Amino acid sequence: MNTSSPLTIGAVAKRAGVPIDTIRYYEREGLLPVPLRRASGYRSYGESTVAQLRFIRRAKALGFTLEEIRDLLALSADRQRGVKAVKKRAEARLAAIEARIAELQRVRDGLVELVASCPGHGAPEHCPILRALNDEENL
Repeated sequence: MNTSSPLTIGAVAKRAGVPIDTIRYYEREGLLPVPLRRASGYRSYGESTVAQLRFIRRAKALGFTLEEIRDLLALSADRQRGVKAVKKRAEARLAAIEARIAELQRVRDGLVELVASCPGHGAPEHCPILRALNDEENL
């Protein structure tokens, strides 16, 4: 297969593992450059678009927002400050994920306690889960 020949949007989508609409969305959002157009009007892409889409997909899987991914893409081309800035953004993303995990653990612990204290039968007004959900101080 000749990898230097222009690719259609469908071929790019298939190779990158994303829907066609995602490619169009990323173009509108400025995450991908506007593609060249063939004489027929169809979009024409190169292998670099496939690589960028894979980068975006992996970054999203790590929890980066599209704005953060836009910054990462720009920093990946910055030979002077890029790596240091990328590390700083990854550290910030890691801190946010750790904070979210701590919050989820707190919620889980509270729910475990409520489930353990509920007998699973009886009048609804005696259910500790329902009482906790109705108690404004528990929010």
